Amino acid sequence: MDYSTMFSLAGKRRSSPARAAESGSRSHKLRRPKARTRYWLPAPWTSSPLKPRPSNTRAISLPRLRSTWPTTPRLTPAPRLHGDCDILINVAGTNIRKRFQDYSAEEYDHIMQTNLHGLVRLTQKVGARMIERGKGGKIVHIGSLMSLLGLPYLSVYAMTKSALAGLTRVLAAEWAEHDIQVNCIAPGFILTDLNRAMWQPDEMKQWLKGAQPNPRLGAPADIAGLAVFLSSPAADYITGQVIASDGGYTTTAKWPFGPAS
Repeated sequence: MDYSTMFSLAGKRRSSPARAAESGSRSHKLRRPKARTRYWLPAPWTSSPLKPRPSNTRAISLPRLRSTWPTTPRLTPAPRLHGDCDILINVAGTNIRKRFQDYSAEEYDHIMQTNLHGLVRLTQKVGARMIERGKGGKIVHIGSLMSLLGLPYLSVYAMTKSALAGLTRVLAAEWAEHDIQVNCIAPGFILTDLNRAMWQPDEMKQWLKGAQPNPRLGAPADIAGLAVFLSSPAADYITGQVIASDGGYTTTAKWPFGPAS
């Protein structure tokens, strides 16, 4: 393998609700239900942070990511209308923190439609086109810590993110013969607009310091590099994996014991 191009996405077409695109690639965009600041991945061989979309990429809006199953009329023609897609990054998330018994049917449906159903339909359409054209592809789901473990008051959200982990493993087995790699990133405690208020109290910050070996909150940039890696030729032999980027939270524990000085 040419190590100079191992991590390059140049010339690849990407479809992503996250609107993340490596410089020099092309991206199909999906509009989330709520508008947010959009960031684009820098070239993977640089150390520059996430930055606004570069001028040499093209983004195409595909509305109705959050749509009622089983009909998603605006997504159906998208792969054919806008050309082939080499890489699909699936990320969408909303949450309502409640006791399980207190969720209403409307809240349940809202979380399911936003976090899961639209992504499932999009993956069906894009994956079918990848298979049809016969050139392989990369699919990366953005899951959550809830893809791997449980925390209270996140039951419906956890159902959607656990479903993505299961879908990752099954599609990896099903689509490997078509040279399509399917993986899932499980971000840890990443500071975003969705949880910024939750992390303001000192009590939460102190809890984090005692709960994971890397005591800081994560940032979107901590996920971006892994997404680029899983989308690149360097990850051609990696599939069906749920990979945590979480400061060690899911694999380690801290305790007060230390060796005698």
